[in-house]
Order: sequence, then C-alpha cells, then structure tokens
Amino acid sequence: MRAVVQRASRASVTVDGRVVGAIEGPGLLVLVGVTHDDTERQAKRMAAKLWGLRILEDEKSCSDLNAPLLVVSQFTLYGDARKGRRPTWTAAAPGPVAEPLVNAVVDELRSLGAKVETGVFGADMKVSLTNDGPITLILDI
Repeated sequence: MRAVVQRASRASVTVDGRVVGAIEGPGLLVLVGVTHDDTERQAKRMAAKLWGLRILEDEKSCSDLNAPLLVVSQFTLYGDARKGRRPTWTAAAPGPVAEPLVNAVVDELRSLGAKVETGVFGADMKVSLTNDGPITLILDI
C-alpha cells in the first residue's frame, strides 16, 4: 500500500461539478494506492501512521490537533513509466481488491477518532489542494 501525503490548508474533491469531499486545514490530503498483495492489516497500519504522522505545524499530528484528512483513492500511484512513454498499471490492484482496502484505511482512521472526507472510488475526480509548506511525503506500508 502506498500513499502520497500532502499537508494542506484546504483540499477538495469534485465529481461531475459537485464537491463530494473537502477539508479546511490544517489537515492532510492523502492519495492512496493499493497493489495486488496488500491486506487489511496494512490498511490499518497505514491509517495509524497517517493519524500519528507529525508533519503539521510545530511537529504536531492530526491526532494532536484533531485535524481532518481527505482520503482519495489513486491507482496511478502504482504506475510504472520506467520503459517507454506510456505507463503500465499492472502493479495496481483491480477495483474489487482496492476499494475495500481504501475503505479500510478510512474506517480505521474514523475508529481512531479522525474526521475523514473522501472522494468517490473509480470516479473521474478533480482534486484541488493548497499545499501548506509545501510538505509532501510518500509512504509505503
């Protein structure tokens, strides 16, 4: 499981011209990708890592500040463009595998007490972000 984590002062996801998820910061925009052999255990570990990650101002975490997270599924995190000019997506898990694991990350975050907004799995999403810092990390669990 892979996540791109961006510290945000605001972020939103729009589908078909309608905002489906939005946060006002400080908070985190989290793009989550799933590969074929990921498990629910990894999803729970990812959620715990995101909730406790100390990248907000003064080395605080979302758990310290009760800061919101916007979690968006993103299969392209497992794209491979090492050869040629067209990426391959073979390392990305198919929807029936990935969607429950992205949902598991969200559910676990909520069980930890997080305020979580989401995109729509598999939709054509427009993601807007004001990156604060800028701070962007890649997490592999």
